[in-house]
Amino acid sequence: MDRKTLTRQDISEALYRQIGLSKHESALMLESVLKQISNSLIYGETVKLSSFGTFYPRQKRERVGRNPKTGVTATINARRVISFKPSKLMKERINNSEKH
Repeated sequence: MDRKTLTRQDISEALYRQIGLSKHESALMLESVLKQISNSLIYGETVKLSSFGTFYPRQKRERVGRNPKTGVTATINARRVISFKPSKLMKERINNSEKH
């Protein structure tokens, strides 16, 4: 099965074709939306996109890990990560799709 990666360019092109904005306007719109989402996550806010899912920042504690190749233990620093929880509708759409 061939897997395709959806890129910013692909989304911008879809906005251009489906909405009728110029290619430049489509790219600016996409960048604006992505910047708004990014900024919200940076400031610790949850981003909920109805019928799609929820992005939320969370804090991971410092922990001890192990290098899988060498077996040497190392400390993994505390850090913030972004988690995504798909909506019920998105889960249903993915599980009921023809392509797998």
